[in-house]
Amino acid sequence: MSKSKHNGNKPQNQKKQPKTDSRQKSGNAENIGRKFKNIRRRIRRAVSEETAGGVVFRRGEDGIEILMIQDPKDRWSVPKGKIEKGEKIPDAARREVTEETGLKHLKVLDYLGKVNFRFRSQDMLVSKTLHLYMIHAHKDSDSYQPEKHEGIKDVAWFSVNDALDSIEYDDIGKLFLLALKNIRHAGY
Repeated sequence: MSKSKHNGNKPQNQKKQPKTDSRQKSGNAENIGRKFKNIRRRIRRAVSEETAGGVVFRRGEDGIEILMIQDPKDRWSVPKGKIEKGEKIPDAARREVTEETGLKHLKVLDYLGKVNFRFRSQDMLVSKTLHLYMIHAHKDSDSYQPEKHEGIKDVAWFSVNDALDSIEYDDIGKLFLLALKNIRHAGY
């Protein structure tokens, strides 16, 4: 009769567990910690910006159409941009629409309201206020082009339904709906 010795090995029918080195575990935790630290940099300054833009519309063959821009993040929105020092807000809205779309024959109509939003850009906290106007495009409304050097990828006229489906910023979408109500009420 032979005695079997227990040599510290697991029985043959059990799966072997991979060995982990305690240094390897702590190294992974340190790497993750470093990556997280780089992502969550401290906010070193806060800035605020006033911007202006518009819900630009025209009467097309099939009814009201809305002009939208495709921003650098591939989202469809309304043309908008920074207000220059000393510039009146409606003038800034008109200028920004012209710069971003190339349209020149524009009439700024109703003030729709403002949207406040914040976002982080590197080590800055940016607080923006966007003032939106209802803007009527006439005459050369087919001669438009995106302002590529500002990152505008595309400019296009949308039917009202397609524009509503395409707008990707909820707060702007609410003012967009107000513009549509005003356009219909005014009989354009």
